[in-house]
Amino acid sequence: MASTDGLLPPSGPERDASVGATALAVTALLNCLLREVAHPGPDPATFVLPATDHVLRAGGERFPADPELRTSGGWRPLPLDDLIALTSAELRAATGVANDALPDEIRHSRDVTAALLAARRTATPPTDPFLRSEQALVAGHRYHPAPKARGGAGPEEWLRYSPEAHASFTLPLLGVPAEVLVEEGDASVLDRLGPPPGDGLALLPAHPWQVELLGGLRGGPLRHLGATTATAAPTSSVRTVYLPEADLFCKFSLDVRITNDVRRLWLHDLHRLGAVADLVDGAFDGLPEHVPRPAVLRDRGYRSAELGGDGGEGLAVIVRDGLRRHVRPGLTALMAAGISEGFPGNPLDGLDEDRSLLWWERYLEHVVPPVLHAYLRHGVVLECHLQNVLVAVDAHGIPAQALFRDHEGVRILAERHPELSGAGVVSRSYGWERLVYCLVTNNLCELAGAVAGRHPRLREELWARARTVFKGVGRDHGDPAELRALLSDAHVPAKANLLLRWTDAAGEAMRCVPVSNPLRLFTA
Repeated sequence: MASTDGLLPPSGPERDASVGATALAVTALLNCLLREVAHPGPDPATFVLPATDHVLRAGGERFPADPELRTSGGWRPLPLDDLIALTSAELRAATGVANDALPDEIRHSRDVTAALLAARRTATPPTDPFLRSEQALVAGHRYHPAPKARGGAGPEEWLRYSPEAHASFTLPLLGVPAEVLVEEGDASVLDRLGPPPGDGLALLPAHPWQVELLGGLRGGPLRHLGATTATAAPTSSVRTVYLPEADLFCKFSLDVRITNDVRRLWLHDLHRLGAVADLVDGAFDGLPEHVPRPAVLRDRGYRSAELGGDGGEGLAVIVRDGLRRHVRPGLTALMAAGISEGFPGNPLDGLDEDRSLLWWERYLEHVVPPVLHAYLRHGVVLECHLQNVLVAVDAHGIPAQALFRDHEGVRILAERHPELSGAGVVSRSYGWERLVYCLVTNNLCELAGAVAGRHPRLREELWARARTVFKGVGRDHGDPAELRALLSDAHVPAKANLLLRWTDAAGEAMRCVPVSNPLRLFTA
């Protein structure tokens, strides 16, 4: 197993970016390997790979680093290429499946990260703190083996569209004839993005990268009408943009694999948007009076043009509510994932222990009870992971409102809504597992880690207070068995992204592994 260290530039910004990107790639792969595959080793901070009997150790706490392999001659450092080879050998032995693509995807993700780090050195961050939080995720999903992969292409294709590089751009405008127009719900706000197209055409904004991926769309029925005068800023998902002047989010199809899925807007999800939006609108009805009601950035509909029998998938754009109609006066919306990762203006920075505990309590109060209420009372499973939760903070940085977004990820319990069927309608056991993963493992564990990283003495108190909030929801909802189990079970589910990518599972597949339940540590 050879190291790539000799390929690094000798010094300067390029080397710094490469070294930083490699370190992030190592951490992401270690996070996955240690969570999904390894067993605790014979000594502290050691781990056994059960299928190959290799023993590893790693430094770091929240973000593991500097892995070493135990050999007959002692501990040997594991550069990224060696760690990839070791992981591949373990997964081949454990699953009986070979995967030649994922190692290249991991290296590509590292190279993308290096380009992003280099670009950020000279890019100007947005002045809007919301956009700074959206564009903060240079490391990406901390528990995915290739979090920044961009389909294998070079930076000349994707860098100018990357949120991590503080990109902004205008949107191409297409005129769509009635015979190929596809539209459901209310997409009329798109008509304001340009002058009336005339000739019976409908106005369709497109993501410029998707237009390029589709070959420029020349010679077909669509008419090219220039571009928006308003500028779009890409958000953390890459394919969704925010247009501040119009106060509008547009979520596009993007035929690029990002983490576990090609980010096309599939017809089965588009067709269910209206029904899901209606259910989400009522998901917080009946909240106890002491629980603050969150806001929802509603996905109001979509518009597209049918291309070669694709039903409108390739050029679909979902119309999502903007911020100003929902964020209460005097508050500033921030993405929870950005707060966890860190950005200039992060409200966690500079808080002492008491204020940090207050911040955490307010976050719990605004997020946890509404999410559990939607599930327990209405059978609606919100995809409340870090990128789908916005928290609006007051002038002191303290959470004062929660906002949820992305109807595509919402799931509906079949037993509560027998009138519905098809995509997104799930069993109760699946829905609960998905909810606990999103809320506890993905969301609260990462934010608690961010707080405890600043104030290590608070680690146990953070989860004691979280437990109190969960118990309060149990009292409000008649002490449901699922919540009792959550507070007593030894483990909670964590999505197994490494195993899912190694076995080339479908993008929406949900395979979980057990991880220690922090809510259980504080039983009376």
